[in-house]
Amino acid sequence: MGWAEFLVLWCAMWGVVALAGYGMSLAGMTKAQRTVRLTGRIERVRAPRHGGSRRGGISVVVSYHDPACGQRITVTNDGERGEMITAAWPGREIGVSHPRGRPHAYRFSNAPEEPSRGLGRPSCALFLVYVGLVVLAAVDRGWPWALIGFAGPWAVYAAAHLPGTVRARNDRLDRLASMQTVPGRVVAVLKDVSVDQDDGHTWTTITPVVSFTTQEGTAVTAHCTSHLADPAGAYGRGVTVHYTPADPADFTLDPLAERRSTHQDLAFHVLVIVVLAAAAVAGVAFL
Repeated sequence: MGWAEFLVLWCAMWGVVALAGYGMSLAGMTKAQRTVRLTGRIERVRAPRHGGSRRGGISVVVSYHDPACGQRITVTNDGERGEMITAAWPGREIGVSHPRGRPHAYRFSNAPEEPSRGLGRPSCALFLVYVGLVVLAAVDRGWPWALIGFAGPWAVYAAAHLPGTVRARNDRLDRLASMQTVPGRVVAVLKDVSVDQDDGHTWTTITPVVSFTTQEGTAVTAHCTSHLADPAGAYGRGVTVHYTPADPADFTLDPLAERRSTHQDLAFHVLVIVVLAAAAVAGVAFL
């Protein structure tokens, strides 16, 4: 089997997967469509143990109303329970989901989730078909077609999303400008050691945990993974926390660094558009 035949088979295989996925979505049979999505509320936050593990996130007790039985149910996030809760305070709303008819298999998300049609996997399969067609064009017609087929559509896609990126940058700058400042303290430093099963190499992940009380009186406990010098030795250190009043999970220890990062993200987006457009133009020039 030659390259051309292999690529045709590749496209056909992933095309079938994509069609099956979209068909299941239209029929309401995807996993996402069969998932019950609810809104839970944190009732209690358990203080992390200094030197413990970050696995599982911050330990919380959550309650939610189950419409199937009409009762208020209280659960914890012990074990593998979906997204890691990295910021918690009593009264925070988070997402709770479980397969239809299996409430014991509940999972958490950091925010309540909207119903989903489950199009992620078929869209990924469709992307793989697109990749196969681009490679097939390059093999059959020459490499300039690969530049046109890949860089052209992605340049258009990135350019179409540039206004949204600009709006997100401006919104982020507005939130940083409106942040309030309170004192906080590093109440624990979590340590996780991982071992590579292939070569036995080990690496350590250090996760400081910051506790602060907002000006509204909300006691927040959160992982702090950036803008903290010497995180391994930060236990007990006092810090200055800048937070968004509407969402204390959005906080930083260094708003100036956050502003620089926001500007850099926009500059990178523009650079990607320029590079992709240049590659597409080069492909046309080489035809």
